[in-house]
Amino acid sequence: MLRPIFTEKTLKLAKEGKYSFWVERSDTKAGIKSEISKLFGVHVVKIWTITSSAESGRNARGTKFTVHKAKKAVVVLKDKEKIDLFEETKK
Repeated sequence: MLRPIFTEKTLKLAKEGKYSFWVERSDTKAGIKSEISKLFGVHVVKIWTITSSAESGRNARGTKFTVHKAKKAVVVLKDKEKIDLFEETKK
């Protein structure tokens, strides 16, 4: 399951042809590549993944919080290919 990440940083990277997605922790690079190619009809050149560990703590009010483990994939596409999902529209 792919979920796109829409932040200022990822939208800036998308202009350079690097697209970011949250993926399942069990997904492999080959699986991510085939899924993106199938969904968006593009050619993936490179993938790198980042796995974050779980965190727990307390906020300023003293309430406990937990941040669950997650895995992020950054995908580089072939030249002049785009994923329209990340395109910004001008108003």
